[in-house]
Amino acid sequence: MRDNSRRFGRAARKRRQKQESVVQSVSLCHQPQYVRLMKFLHQRGFTSSLLQPALFTDTGRGLQTLKTIKPGQLVISLPESCLLTTSTVLDSYLGQYIKSWRARLSPLLALCVFLVCERHRGEASDWFPYINVLPTTYTCPAYFTDDVMAALPASMRRRALEQREAVREIYSFNQDFFRTLQPSLSQPVEEVLTYEALRWAWCSVNTRSVFMTHPANNFLFGQDVYALAPFLDLLNHRPDVQVKASFNEVTRCYEIRSVSGTLRYQQAFINYGSHDNQRLMLEYGFVAPGNPHCVVYVDTDLLRDVLRGDRSLDQKMKFLRENNFLHNLTVSSEGPSWRLMTALRVLSLPQALYHHWKAVLLGHVVCEDREEWSVQTAKTLCLRLLQDTHTALERISHLLQQCEQSVREQLDVVKSLRQEERCILGNCLEALEGTTRGTVVMPT
Repeated sequence: MRDNSRRFGRAARKRRQKQESVVQSVSLCHQPQYVRLMKFLHQRGFTSSLLQPALFTDTGRGLQTLKTIKPGQLVISLPESCLLTTSTVLDSYLGQYIKSWRARLSPLLALCVFLVCERHRGEASDWFPYINVLPTTYTCPAYFTDDVMAALPASMRRRALEQREAVREIYSFNQDFFRTLQPSLSQPVEEVLTYEALRWAWCSVNTRSVFMTHPANNFLFGQDVYALAPFLDLLNHRPDVQVKASFNEVTRCYEIRSVSGTLRYQQAFINYGSHDNQRLMLEYGFVAPGNPHCVVYVDTDLLRDVLRGDRSLDQKMKFLRENNFLHNLTVSSEGPSWRLMTALRVLSLPQALYHHWKAVLLGHVVCEDREEWSVQTAKTLCLRLLQDTHTALERISHLLQQCEQSVREQLDVVKSLRQEERCILGNCLEALEGTTRGTVVMPT
């Protein structure tokens, strides 16, 4: 049957593609872990008649509407008693260890340690129903192998490596504190608070917490803005969705209110912010297809390589750096960003016109041949980035044939990022081909 169906023509292919593109869902509300989660939340004052956990073919786990949600309607109102915050940690059995420790912990570390210790306690933990539905692994850079790191765009690779190293430093720098927790653990502390356990907790907090300010205290240092929100954190991100989200000081609930509404039996989404795909991958471990905020970054090293024949390049780069013009150089589907083109116009000028460099940064135009040079250089940068993307995708395809499942999931996310960036670069090149050039003379 399957082979025969492939013999039909274009109309059959279109029907099949349309069927495959339809998002399907399966309710998860009857599965034991979700029944237990809802019972746990109900005991703390939360009920939900609008949403249920479901598995979707396009995003995986999410929340499905049981009724049509109207614009402006309250979607979720999660009581404060359901939120896992640093207050939860300080009021727990871990509070005495944190309060008596010689150095103040960060709010993030306090939450991470609590999650690890509570997971270790298993069903004896009050928070087990929530911890039991948390992912067991993540596709954030903190989890990436070296091969996956090497497949990232250069501009993102440095930040990804910094994230992985930051988690390792948190683990190594807090060994003395971890050892003080031994009386609260049923196994040796080095078997409980492992690097892998801390990495899991760090990603759980970093990817799933909502923003909520907390009053300062004498036991923690740094900004305390984290709150883990069971059930609510099943809402997935979509860049074109608008919601209002905040903690209501009157009702003492964290509330999500829809702006545009959602039809019955569809997936309800929220918006994590106007983030490009690199940011989404770094912070949350996923990529949003068709993300309107998506751009491709031009790395300083690539600029230097493309322009390595310019004897005055070091001086120009120093000038751009001093004027804060060497970061956030990007291209989008519409073309190069204003910042990138401005930087290229400065780089197009000879050293003899140094006195005009600042004027160009302020928006002054350059002569026609320098503008054409800037456009051609932008094309060269796009072509180099496109070649790098093709090479990375070939490497990813090779790695996917010989890797284990956890690495496969990481590679799939990076592959999605690279494919999105390939489309952007192709569109940018088309936009540059259509650039009209006017003759503008630079004053002498």
